[in-house]
Amino acid sequence: MSRPLIGRTVRRLRQEQGLAQQALAARLGISASYLNLIEHDQRAITAALLIKLSQVLQVDLAALSGTQERQLEGHLREVLADPLLGLEALPEEELRTLAGSAPNAARAMLALYRALRVAREDASGIALPSGRRILLPTEEARDFFHERANVFPALEAVAEGIGAELGAAPAELNHALAERLRHRHDLRVRVGPLEGSLRRYDPAARLLELSESLPRESRGFQMAFQLMLLEAREAVEEILAPAAPSTQEAAALIRIGLLNYAAGALLMPYAAFLAAARALRHDLDLLAARFGVSFEQVAHRLSTLQREGARGVPFFFLRVDPAGNVDKRFSAAGFPFARFGGSCPRWVVHTAFATPGAMRVQVAELPDGAAFLCFARTVTGPSRWGEPAPLHVVAMGCDIGRAEEVVYADGLDLQRARTGIGLSCRLCDRAECRSRAFPPLEHRLNLDPHEESAAPYRFSR
Repeated sequence: MSRPLIGRTVRRLRQEQGLAQQALAARLGISASYLNLIEHDQRAITAALLIKLSQVLQVDLAALSGTQERQLEGHLREVLADPLLGLEALPEEELRTLAGSAPNAARAMLALYRALRVAREDASGIALPSGRRILLPTEEARDFFHERANVFPALEAVAEGIGAELGAAPAELNHALAERLRHRHDLRVRVGPLEGSLRRYDPAARLLELSESLPRESRGFQMAFQLMLLEAREAVEEILAPAAPSTQEAAALIRIGLLNYAAGALLMPYAAFLAAARALRHDLDLLAARFGVSFEQVAHRLSTLQREGARGVPFFFLRVDPAGNVDKRFSAAGFPFARFGGSCPRWVVHTAFATPGAMRVQVAELPDGAAFLCFARTVTGPSRWGEPAPLHVVAMGCDIGRAEEVVYADGLDLQRARTGIGLSCRLCDRAECRSRAFPPLEHRLNLDPHEESAAPYRFSR
């Protein structure tokens, strides 16, 4: 595997802080010419200089990993491969240069492409019966959380303050939440039949109704959400206001996401949860049992542990349905999710549907050599007889360099037990893949009526 190159990251951080090369070089005790070579990835960087860089730029070592640049490269690669644009394959060096030297221009390109997709879908007749256009507020909400690394210190502070006042152990937290709602907000909680809803709040009656179909941990989360709706509203609006969402739908999605974040922070306090995660080596089932929450709630919380000075393992998190639709996605680990199309069918995220309820583990290797420890399991939602239960796969993963900190790596040969996956079939040039759904966009097909290949498509490289 090629060594990681961080010059573009150093350049970005330097420019963000308004430092000239000469000024930063002086602080580091090196020549400007040497720094220039580092920024252009023409010189390796020593461990001692890396540490000094993190101190001078006042960032932790994780910020120098190049995660933002790699994610931006992946999105650019996916967009520029769209046949609609009619472009020749862009050399990797040009992609790296664009993402590293002109990240704002690269993000503008992505924004324009998203607008193009919306216009193209609308022109193709994809609109609501009312005639109103579909504006993709979900993408705007995902961008909001991604750009902030899914970390919100103000909400953590509100949750920690409330948790300290409650002073309840996990086994007593549901009762403590109900009591706080009753005594502080004159709000009663009632569990019972609730047609068509899981939670319903009636402000006039001061009544919070929870469906009896919800398991105990989900009832706790819904009460925590309601409490945050009442007590964290100001903090949520202060976070939301500077983002200026483009539509009311996007604002509502972001607001609900922030309240969900705050509820999770209340049920799983940062310091205690981080300590338990390290001690239990990120065993999701043990963490769920310790904090009295669900598997999915634990997975989501693990993806938020990137507080400055107290970072956990950077995990990616996503939830996907059997049709491949992703409705939740966060990536502290820098995994390059396909944004505008389907993902690789060889990825454990999709194979987990074949073994409901069982944890599936995979060492996934991308074409550029980057490898991730991935683990995934199905989860089901409340259902009734005669209707299919809502089924999803919750998946997580981390860089292979952190795999030893995760219990799911035990017994794996991390170098040999690797499965090659791609970003998506249209962007992957693995020639012998038997799971390929589409030929790659950058290669010409080799069609021979005298031979049928084991792989669905044979192409020249």
